[in-house]
Amino acid sequence: MKRFCVKTEAAVPREYTVCGDGWRISVLENRLIRVETGETCDLPTQCVWYRKPLSVKFDVKKQGRITVIATREAEFYFNASSKKITAIKLKDGRVVRNFSRGVLPGTRRTLDMTDGKARLGKSVVSKNGVAVLDDSRSLVLKDDKIEQRGKCSDKYYLAFGNDYREAIRALYRITGFTPLLPRFVLGNWWSRYKAYTQDEYVGLMRKFIDKKIPVTVATIDMDWHWVDVIRRFGKDAKAVPTDNAIDRVVYASMPGWTGYSWNTELFPDYRAMLDYLNVNGFKVTLNLHPAQGVRFFEDRYKEVCGICGVDPASRAPVPFSLKSEKYLQAYFDVLHRPYQHEGVRFWWIDWQQGRNSDVKGLDPLWALNHYHTLDMRDEGKRAVILSRYAGIGSHRYPLGFSGDSAMTWRTLDFQPYMTACATNVGYTWWSHDIGGHHRGYKDDELYLRWLQLGVFSPINRLHSTSNEFMGKEPWNTSKATERSAIDYLRLRHRLIPYLYSMNRLTATEGRALCEPMYYSYDCKEAYKAKNQYAFGTQLVVAPITRRTDPKTKLAHTALWVPENEIYTDIFTGRKYAGGTYEIYRDVEDFPVFAKEGSVIPLYKDALNNSLAPDKPLEIWIYAGDGGFELYEDDGDSLDYEKGAFCTTSISVGRSDKRLIVRLSSHGDLSLLPKGREITLAFRDVEKAVVSGGEAKTVDGEVRVTFVYDGKDKEIVLDDCEYDTGKPYSEEVIKTVSKYQCPNIKKYAFFRFLGGVLDSGAGIPSRYYGPIKEIQKMRTFLD
Repeated sequence: MKRFCVKTEAAVPREYTVCGDGWRISVLENRLIRVETGETCDLPTQCVWYRKPLSVKFDVKKQGRITVIATREAEFYFNASSKKITAIKLKDGRVVRNFSRGVLPGTRRTLDMTDGKARLGKSVVSKNGVAVLDDSRSLVLKDDKIEQRGKCSDKYYLAFGNDYREAIRALYRITGFTPLLPRFVLGNWWSRYKAYTQDEYVGLMRKFIDKKIPVTVATIDMDWHWVDVIRRFGKDAKAVPTDNAIDRVVYASMPGWTGYSWNTELFPDYRAMLDYLNVNGFKVTLNLHPAQGVRFFEDRYKEVCGICGVDPASRAPVPFSLKSEKYLQAYFDVLHRPYQHEGVRFWWIDWQQGRNSDVKGLDPLWALNHYHTLDMRDEGKRAVILSRYAGIGSHRYPLGFSGDSAMTWRTLDFQPYMTACATNVGYTWWSHDIGGHHRGYKDDELYLRWLQLGVFSPINRLHSTSNEFMGKEPWNTSKATERSAIDYLRLRHRLIPYLYSMNRLTATEGRALCEPMYYSYDCKEAYKAKNQYAFGTQLVVAPITRRTDPKTKLAHTALWVPENEIYTDIFTGRKYAGGTYEIYRDVEDFPVFAKEGSVIPLYKDALNNSLAPDKPLEIWIYAGDGGFELYEDDGDSLDYEKGAFCTTSISVGRSDKRLIVRLSSHGDLSLLPKGREITLAFRDVEKAVVSGGEAKTVDGEVRVTFVYDGKDKEIVLDDCEYDTGKPYSEEVIKTVSKYQCPNIKKYAFFRFLGGVLDSGAGIPSRYYGPIKEIQKMRTFLD
């Protein structure tokens, strides 16, 4: 079926290959080679689609049985006897012989049934400098077919040293880049495994609207279709046994796991519901479990039978098949596309039935991800799915669904680490069950901390199982938690201009939204900061993943600030110079930091689901030298591939007491809204003389508002008075005041500190929070 063909460049020109008896080496880049033994392959594989070499020059030398391939950045030593790469010399002089040592963690297929830490697979980046991508077990793509390959060893050696970002870009160059996501996926998602009625679901979405909580994706779990099939359709509707032990258990207890027909008892007029959701700015996704094929009770059973050659009078199941072109045609044209035309924007492929299919060696999860993505593009839509990870190359099929995890602090603590590590295999768009799926316990603080993490994660998808006490509705928490949760959900929606621009950076340059700190800083402190991560080019997150101390009423986390840099907490305004800290926060505050010169574009408000291009913008600016490129297109179509997009460069430069901000737009300027209002919020400027816009001071920061029409614009702030951070003594007093203990002890503690509060004791008070004093306080007061 031509819709499943992909355009690839898989064959390597002979001038870029070195061959011998039973082996072939392809030089793809200065730091990337492919080594094949056994049967060679010039077709794309499930993982690698592109092998067109970059313009690379190399020399080949013979040293006995050793063949040395030398580029300007690496030397690869190949033993013709063992048919293996035995050593690689890097540009910095390191010689690497052990290619499994130092490999950094990657990701995993799912977090289903996990509670806390889970083992992560290997990645394609290594502290040792060399990592290996083994593609030997991939099937090959031949036109629209997926076929077996001959017996072989097929390995790619990535010798990028500690330039991890460039290693991932090289991975994308051979596997394909992550596609540009639609704008709506970057807002808030509502999801719950619950048998809603139509009135309940519409009522729930109306409540989000009434409470002015923006939600851009409405998920309906598996109960959208018939589930209690034996009660409704008789014992012949039972699930078909398979050779998978898990299947047998699941389908014995829930024969309606697979379904394609709306449950009209719950949703008597589902089309009206879909219309309501779409009109009000909710994009809809439905849950799929395709393993059981199509049974007689499905609305479109006869149509499927007609395509697949089954007599509908037999009432025989039409089995799920990846081998049958006719089944795949029916699967998409009959079972899915009609619903898409009625208002279902995309699908949640909840495949849990193992890795076996009727095509030997073909993982059904990978195949479904692949086929659904290509089918959506065939319909002219920007492809997006929600599915589990199926190995390296899965980044072409975002988004990732990490599965059903436990509602515990242990699980929360693991998720930021897992999300950042997934960048090491190029899988940058994980979506977790924010708040946890099942088990665990009800804890408003845990809920809020998880939601805060979700706001500063790739995808913020609130989800839970059907248990009445596990729902993630903000109004099912305490009033204080509800207020804070709503504020954070609105903040997530406001962040969409920033997130969407980073989305484009991922699609074009391979830059992940969430990166481990060691991508930018190759030092031991960066590797130790396991839960800390860069959130786009402008922000750094050090999430709090542990509960509040009952005595201090504060929770803490670790923060590492690189040498010669200053981080400003975007919520508290506290500033931190280079060093390692233990920082403390109230439950309402989440540690997110802007670097000097950061430029962060946001919607000015977020009281509804609107993604309209003319929404006013508020751009946060932190004093320093920096900039940002704001990306805009229609948000959902493929027109951007034809040049229908524009970018606005926003630069900021500091010279002592002067700040200059410049805006300059390029590309299809017809996409820029006419007369859009922009407010520049100078987050650490308290006073200034402003030219270029209407200025006022709000909550201690200078704000400049103007109408932007795409023409070059310059805003100048002179005589700036900068916020240098709260006084050191004020921070300590504020923190100690919260400690729950006898006041006489607090007084004694201050005497214990001596003159520290008054003098600062040599500590740079502009950038130093109450770190060591907290530790002293706990020792003294406890």
